[in-house]
Amino acid sequence: MMSFFDEKPAHLTLADGLQLAYHRSSGALPGVVFLGGFTSDMTGIKACALERWCRKRNRAFLRFDYSGHGASGGKFAEGTIGRWSQDVLAVLDRLTEGPQILVGSSMGAWLMLLTALARPDRIAGLLGLACAVDFTEYLLWERLDETLRERLHRERVIRLPSPYGEPYIIAWDLIEEAKQHRLLDQPKLPITCPVRLIHGMNDTDVPWRISLQVAERLTGSDVRLILLKDGEHTLSREQDLVVLTHTLQDLLEGC
Repeated sequence: MMSFFDEKPAHLTLADGLQLAYHRSSGALPGVVFLGGFTSDMTGIKACALERWCRKRNRAFLRFDYSGHGASGGKFAEGTIGRWSQDVLAVLDRLTEGPQILVGSSMGAWLMLLTALARPDRIAGLLGLACAVDFTEYLLWERLDETLRERLHRERVIRLPSPYGEPYIIAWDLIEEAKQHRLLDQPKLPITCPVRLIHGMNDTDVPWRISLQVAERLTGSDVRLILLKDGEHTLSREQDLVVLTHTLQDLLEGC
């Protein structure tokens, strides 16, 4: 018997002709939209676990691939934070209706904050996992030595080893364009919806204090930071998923 995870994705055609692949299930509102991380796709453990959880509860759910990711069109090396942020807005505007809770993982948590700033009336809550706000600076640029920086500037695109499998593709345009979307440079982030941030204290990619800095800047009062002392960056262990779904349930009950 075919599982819903075996279904082929639908596609949303953007104004420039590029297509974004997505899976959507109907149900009660607020709906849940999952935003994946840098180089990740919508077939990951957290995305599929959340879809299964939402389907069991008849909760509307959507997962998708950014341009240049997974089953979507486009070239990864041409992606930027601004471009992927526009992908999220297109999906939110055209594939969902009513209030939504955004669940953002790593880079997806940066994009969920940008989305909440752009569409405050559509967002019922935010749930960030290993929030990688401004990661292009401290996770990419600052980890390059002078030789690699010069090579990146010259070649525009370089590939670096990744502990998660395929090499990281780092583009000069990604680093430069991201400066327009930095959030930690701002003293306040005018986001007032409920926000939950989950971060592992054993995260060797994105320090848990990044989530703390985000929490401090949010203007809303309903903000909670949940630290998992033994949690790592992916937050995909069974015990991590339990914390994730319990936290999502808490958000939904408050809507």
